[in-house]
Amino acid sequence: MNNYRDIIVRPIITEKTMKMMESDNKVTFEVAKGTNKTEVRQAVEAIFGVKVVSVNILNTKPKAKRVGKYTGTTKVVRKAIVKIAEGQDINLFGE
Repeated sequence: MNNYRDIIVRPIITEKTMKMMESDNKVTFEVAKGTNKTEVRQAVEAIFGVKVVSVNILNTKPKAKRVGKYTGTTKVVRKAIVKIAEGQDINLFGE
């Protein structure tokens, strides 16, 4: 990966990730397939200017979904849960 913006695809904003942001100072991102923890750490530190304590990566499996008679699956996502150092934060909402 030659660009940090290619590694971090988008932040994942759900009720669960918002609770993790408030209580544990962890932020969840969708990352590109094939990236490792070191690349994610460097990308987050370079883009947001914060100190990363730890990175956990997980791959979500597709779930079967159905709309009427049509069946399909959700997309496969690689997530990175990044723990930020105490006293620092990432502003995802532009406030």
